[in-house]
Amino acid sequence: MSALFSSSRAAVRAVAAPSAVRSFSSTPAPQATLRELEGRIKASKITKSMKMVAASRLARAQRSMGDAKAYGKANEAIFEQSEAAKSEAKVEKILYIVASSDRGLCGGIHSSVGKAARKDIEEGEGAGKDIRVVALGEKPKQQMTRGDGAKALMLSFSQIGKSVPTFNDALAIADKIEAEGFKYDKVKVIYNKFLTVISYEASALEIYSTKALEEAPAFAAYEVESEELAGDLSSFALANAIYAGLVEGYAAEISARRNAMENASKNADEMGDKYRMVFNRMRQAAITNELVDIITGASAL
Repeated sequence: MSALFSSSRAAVRAVAAPSAVRSFSSTPAPQATLRELEGRIKASKITKSMKMVAASRLARAQRSMGDAKAYGKANEAIFEQSEAAKSEAKVEKILYIVASSDRGLCGGIHSSVGKAARKDIEEGEGAGKDIRVVALGEKPKQQMTRGDGAKALMLSFSQIGKSVPTFNDALAIADKIEAEGFKYDKVKVIYNKFLTVISYEASALEIYSTKALEEAPAFAAYEVESEELAGDLSSFALANAIYAGLVEGYAAEISARRNAMENASKNADEMGDKYRMVFNRMRQAAITNELVDIITGASAL
């Protein structure tokens, strides 16, 4: 019985050997060279420099954000006082403007607006509606190419976030959007709202169409040419909302980058201590080997 079991086990081993037996290499993982370790030790200097640059830009971004908020409040006053939200015009077509930037190294700030926009499109107000998407920046463009927003992507703009956005930038974007000829009932600007220097959240600014303003209950109280004024107000409100979203999102991004670089500097300092110890040991070993070679050569002579 024992002989039968031994022969059977040998046969199984012979059949299974090519596929089942795995070989493990005993070669150790290659160690980093002295030059590579030196570069890793200097990494904390880079992150600290980026943190200082972000901190210096944050004050300017906050000042610009204060000015931009005035534009956003003007938008809200127009639609609140005219009671455009109570208009009988049905909201069937929605334009989503997802505002962020092209730049990285700032945590998950870009994904927050992308997730908020996709959620509203797929599960919120945009579900089942005729929608179009405009991406302000390469990062939100990448985010919106996922899910239902990919088919609805109408326009995208690059070179966003290199400096503090201006109203002229927002006006140029608004003109390009209106030139596409998409007749929307409502616009939702999805942007990162600056809360504190360590926090932000995805928010939305809403702009109603010319038709919604014309049919607003309180808009008829103004003794003006309603059709012409409503069109101008709607266009101006679009530019205002884009400007407010871009500037406040820029401030939130700079703040997030500063925090990200601060955390990266702390991690780099901790790793730097470990790499410095390894660097010193390897350097001492290299010096010792060179001394041994010199002494051996001198003895041979």
